[in-house]
Amino acid sequence: MTSTDRTPHPARSPDPAPGPAPGPRTPAALARRAADRCLAFARRPCWDRPDPAYRVRRWPDLTALCLATVFFWSSLSPSLVPRPWYLQGIVGGITAAIGYALGSTVAWLFRAVVPRHPGERVRVRCWQAYWLLAPLASLWLVSESARTQRRLRVLQDLPPSLTWHTPMIALISLALLALALLLARLVRLGAVTLIRLLGRLLPRPVAYATGALLTALAVLVGVRDIVYDRGIVDVADRIAAATNGGTKAGIERPASRFVSGGPGSLLGWDTLGYEGRNFTGSTPTRTALTAWSGHPARDPVRVYVPSTPPVAFADDRPFAAQAALAVRELDRTGAFDRAVLAVAGTTGTGWVDPNVAEALEYMYRGDTAIVAVQYSYLPSWVSFLVDKEKAGQATRALVDAVRARLATLPEGRGPKLVVTGESLGAYAVEASFGSVDALLAGTDGALLMGPPDFSPISRELRRDRDPASPVWRPEYDGGRHVRFGQFPAADLARPAAAWEHPRVVYLQNASDPVVWWSPGLLLDRPRWLSRPLGPDITPEIRWFPFVTFWQTSVDMAVSYGVDAPHGHRYGAGAVDGWAAVVPPEGWTDADTTRLRAYIGHRRAAY
Repeated sequence: MTSTDRTPHPARSPDPAPGPAPGPRTPAALARRAADRCLAFARRPCWDRPDPAYRVRRWPDLTALCLATVFFWSSLSPSLVPRPWYLQGIVGGITAAIGYALGSTVAWLFRAVVPRHPGERVRVRCWQAYWLLAPLASLWLVSESARTQRRLRVLQDLPPSLTWHTPMIALISLALLALALLLARLVRLGAVTLIRLLGRLLPRPVAYATGALLTALAVLVGVRDIVYDRGIVDVADRIAAATNGGTKAGIERPASRFVSGGPGSLLGWDTLGYEGRNFTGSTPTRTALTAWSGHPARDPVRVYVPSTPPVAFADDRPFAAQAALAVRELDRTGAFDRAVLAVAGTTGTGWVDPNVAEALEYMYRGDTAIVAVQYSYLPSWVSFLVDKEKAGQATRALVDAVRARLATLPEGRGPKLVVTGESLGAYAVEASFGSVDALLAGTDGALLMGPPDFSPISRELRRDRDPASPVWRPEYDGGRHVRFGQFPAADLARPAAAWEHPRVVYLQNASDPVVWWSPGLLLDRPRWLSRPLGPDITPEIRWFPFVTFWQTSVDMAVSYGVDAPHGHRYGAGAVDGWAAVVPPEGWTDADTTRLRAYIGHRRAAY
């Protein structure tokens, strides 16, 4: 070993004292200096860098961590419906990860643009301030979030008691943030490694561009094809397919010949699918309808065509063939001799709200027919992603086929035609008509509940509402044909102007996240947060970029955890809706009150 080898490595010199940058500070000189820095960076070999694995192991950036903490604090603000502590942890973790990504980008841009950086002493003091203030502020804000959640529960008729595990909320959020940071750094490590390898063969700018492009494609393909298509969607499809072969407890094959799956039906009971069997198997009997009304009743007609009927569709337009089969089944059951014929839009799984169906049947003592077609058996959130257009296409084909059959009847004969749907089913109905004028011209009335934000007609009505009305309770054209209500017994009576036929009733809860969710929440403040707020929304609610989007997304998952008329629950409000849209002769407000109580009691007993 030579003396040179034994020479100790020189100690690192301390940071130079801050002082004015050398050289002139004219714009031209600054631009020339920035160009020289870029040229020096471009000439440097891409493999002449620190160990790439350091990018995974290094300590989090302070700027990014501060912004992540602020985003976590903002996620603690209340949203539309109460949520449990574990979902609050998930919201907090996702939101903190978004904040960290934005903060990391800001810090990188600052380092790239500003040549002088704070000294070691300043950085130490900033870290000390963060560790002193951040935990205390987080603890206080989590406690405040519990208070606002209790207030929201009271507004939505829930007990104020709430289990709010503060430590677990923090741990879940930290775990999700750490996982997101680890994945991001692993992707960056892979990108840097790839660029280093390409840099041995290609010029540096080409290596950077090619490596970044290949990494972006790998992430995109991995997320879309592996995580999304073969992961989330495939698992959801398998679960839904398994469920589609079953039946809800207590549902049996109907004995009525007026119901699909019953004696003489064109559709076998086993072919109807999970929701089809639940729909037809729960049809009220003539005896039950007579007992409630005290007058003779008829067996109601319920027709349901599944997405995979027993008859193979040779037609190149499967929805048209499906609708034709539905009309044949309507003819078989004598549906066109009934007083009312309702076309029901279904949700992603093919679900039809039993409250809506039973309310109409009890109101008309069974002199009704209800028809629905299934376009998917996937949950609504998956159908929204992969099958949304099918909802409108299938329902439009059914509406067109039913209207064509009605047109063949003698004038003055045939039932009144009404349409109904809830959630994605409401969208399916709206997509069938496209505009409120077409809806009014093509039907004798409509009852639509909880339409998603992307539904074309309700979106038009909210946009063109009368100026004095809020978006959560819009008035359109003075309420002449269309009215909205959350508490329908009172809301549908406003405004006092005459309400003409045909009528369209929207049941729309101010706290329904399905109605208000949209990608626009990421960056735009929504109109439903403008004052005055809805009757069941806490005044502590605030809008934050990115945060409100994730809060509302999670709210959709728990929107059934409250009672009607809050969240995405509409309960027996369908009774008031049908009584306003298409009341039978002699129907009174007292009848509405009695039927609402009866329907509500039946559903609560299930």
